[in-house]
Amino acid sequence: MSKQPPRQAIALSYDGQQAPTLSAKGDDALAEAILAIAREHEVPIYENAELVRLLARLELGEQIPEALYLTIAEIIAFAWQLRGKVPAGFNDDAASERDITPPLLGLPNGRSTI
Repeated sequence: MSKQPPRQAIALSYDGQQAPTLSAKGDDALAEAILAIAREHEVPIYENAELVRLLARLELGEQIPEALYLTIAEIIAFAWQLRGKVPAGFNDDAASERDITPPLLGLPNGRSTI
């Protein structure tokens, strides 16, 4: 009979200025309490057991490691979008007017690709 790993949950705080910080973490009953509080306050919940295991290694109040910035930024951006929020100074009209076509990438032997 295999033993199930404990249910884990973490919560991150993000002020829009500094890197997100770990604001709560727990296993089993405490994990369920963290999730219940998130649901009560309509905080979007993202489930990724491996990411939770990585972030649960942090101490409370510690900033996320730089290696996870992009991953966490994508999750925060999606959560903000779900709630109809945008970062301060964000102008969606300007984004649609910019040319975001990637430049040609120089590859060895003179080859290029888009």
